[in-house]
Amino acid sequence: MKKEEKSYSAMSGYPMALAILLLLGVPIVVIIMFKMPWLIAIDLFALLLIPGFTIVNPNESRVLVLFGDYRGTIKKNGFFWVNPFFTKDKISLRARNLDSEPIKVNDKLGNPIMIGIVLVWRVEDTYKAAFEVDHYEHFVGIQTEAAIRKLAGHYPYDNFDDAEADITLRSGGEEVNDALEKEITERLAIAGIHVYEARISYLAYSSEIASAMLRRQQATAIVAARFKIVEGAVSMVEMALDELSKKAIVELDEDKKAAMVSNLMVVLCSDRDAAPVINTGTLHH
Repeated sequence: MKKEEKSYSAMSGYPMALAILLLLGVPIVVIIMFKMPWLIAIDLFALLLIPGFTIVNPNESRVLVLFGDYRGTIKKNGFFWVNPFFTKDKISLRARNLDSEPIKVNDKLGNPIMIGIVLVWRVEDTYKAAFEVDHYEHFVGIQTEAAIRKLAGHYPYDNFDDAEADITLRSGGEEVNDALEKEITERLAIAGIHVYEARISYLAYSSEIASAMLRRQQATAIVAARFKIVEGAVSMVEMALDELSKKAIVELDEDKKAAMVSNLMVVLCSDRDAAPVINTGTLHH
């Protein structure tokens, strides 16, 4: 038979505490006054009932087991008394944070990267947490790491090497986080764990390739900037030639146009300020 969490209605501990006090106190008085030592058995019975008391704080629970038989879970907070032979395992129902240390994994292209996540979770089904897995807190940590490794293997770090990638770990944003949260939720369902949120908190290239990747990114940025500079310079040279031609300021043959284009491109595309040489002679010198 498939088992699942069930609620257990425990007796309030206050009436039972009063009853045990009476069971302990009255026989002692009678023994002293009337010399009836056999009443000590009542005190022993009262002492046997004391382990049945339990306190359940807000957002905590007690999983009750009687000689290997699951009897239910107390989730209502308060002071209770249950069968003293019950084992009472405490399971917190509070939301918890898991701030994982960055671990080294390989992305889709095999690049070693460091990735860490923040996970917010809580126990939803105490039966599964207590009996379906061994040490559910450790289970959360191991399965979270496995989910991180699987996620990293599905996406490249960026699209420098994979120009066809629409989603990357660095730029995927909510889509990557949603995929991570779904993966972790599926893995932790067996332990009765509810996942509130899972997000990447740290992402970087591994130290052995970080400097090389930084140089590549810088080179890519420089090439992109140069492309824009050349594109703008060509437009400016074209505009200058058109304006000179329209307004007939000066007549330029093909050789002079080539020289002018060359000079303008050098001035416009140089990464340093131009230092022009002024010709004080004729235009033909």
